[in-house]
Amino acid sequence: MSWFRKTKNKPDGTVVKPQVESQAESTAESAAEKYKLERDTFYKHLNQAMESGERGVVLKLYIENFKRLNQIFGYDYCESLLEQILDFLRELTQKNVYHYIGVEFIIILDGYTQGQALYLAEDVAERFDRAWKVNGTDCLCSAQMGICSYPGHAETTDQMLKCLDLAVSKAGEGGPNQAVVFDTALYQQLLRRQTIAHYLKTALENDEVEIRYRPTLNAGTKVFVRAELYMRIFIKGLGLIGAGEFLPVAEDSGQIKAIQYYGLKQVCECISELLKKGCEFESVALPISPVLLLQEDFPQEVKRELEEYGIPKGKLALEIQESALTTGYLNANVTLQTLKDFGVELILNEFGSGYSGISTILDLPVDTLKLERLFVWQLETNPKSRYIMEGLIRMARDLNLTIIAEGVETENQVTLLTEAGCNYQQGFYYSPTLEKQALLRILGMSLDDSIPLLSEEKQKMSRS
Repeated sequence: MSWFRKTKNKPDGTVVKPQVESQAESTAESAAEKYKLERDTFYKHLNQAMESGERGVVLKLYIENFKRLNQIFGYDYCESLLEQILDFLRELTQKNVYHYIGVEFIIILDGYTQGQALYLAEDVAERFDRAWKVNGTDCLCSAQMGICSYPGHAETTDQMLKCLDLAVSKAGEGGPNQAVVFDTALYQQLLRRQTIAHYLKTALENDEVEIRYRPTLNAGTKVFVRAELYMRIFIKGLGLIGAGEFLPVAEDSGQIKAIQYYGLKQVCECISELLKKGCEFESVALPISPVLLLQEDFPQEVKRELEEYGIPKGKLALEIQESALTTGYLNANVTLQTLKDFGVELILNEFGSGYSGISTILDLPVDTLKLERLFVWQLETNPKSRYIMEGLIRMARDLNLTIIAEGVETENQVTLLTEAGCNYQQGFYYSPTLEKQALLRILGMSLDDSIPLLSEEKQKMSRS
């Protein structure tokens, strides 16, 4: 809520501009100052602990799905919940518990062994298995914990935080209320991520990011009508690294914007060549990081590329992950609407994964849904998955949205998807990823006519 003072005139007739004081802004500024002071204290404590030469353990706790709790119970309720969690952790550990940022808490357990830290994590997990009561209302929330000993793998505070982040991320793969110790295996993963981040610094300058495309078939007309950009890089000692692995590293290392803008230009060049060739196609898509939705200049960058290459409405598509809807990124609905107004097709990936509610999807200006590939794969092993898939396809059709199935690999999957009314299908059953020149030949071509070229491309992949 904002408070306004009425406009008044000075004796000389000049107008005194109204003063605007926003309680929300004032509160946010106070909270930011508080968190900054706490982080500074935490960094000082952690640095002293790691330089002391004494043993100890750092435990990081991350509360899951807190945005959902905020939507259900409201800001005040959740602030009270965080305070209650903080009090519990302090009482349990008898240590300084740092509210690091947002829904993250970090505890420096001076003198603890790894075993003692794990026992402590079990007590924390047990508490999170039970409901929290705030103002007479119960709620359940889950937490993931990462544990890292010192001295050990981390030599600096920044390295320690990276180790903890990786351990927390790993804990999230095991279900609710889990704790993972940063060990040698995770250390190797960290080294791998650091190697990728280092390589990415020069990959664009050295033209070492390989651009390929995944074509999509319209199973009704048996013609390839769509495509999606796919990036990969080759790193000596690691081999071929796909976008699914290196893009998250680029997000963490601040290199995502340069890489994705490079991908945007590549897609626009491809679309331009297809248009000059007179190819009949629907669109070519670029999967984008949710980080781009926070970049104020992103819509204008897209508009510049559209104008530079003379791309008509509907030919460029941008694909976002449904999992991004669980973060604060998708407060960027205005950005998405701006992109749609520019004539960009918006594709929501991972549809049916459960990351977001149907109401959220209805609020987004998306044109196309991409069926979670897990449903496609389960068609081979779980008969019940067919009914879920059919329901999702029917829902998309009723909402007048296009739906694409990815990861199609068998004839049985093709049959079931086609019978369910999912005409847009993508996967190795039809085609491997293609270089641009091969895509220029395939797009707009019938499946029967493209078989010789696709067979040649599959042989190339088997030899590489």
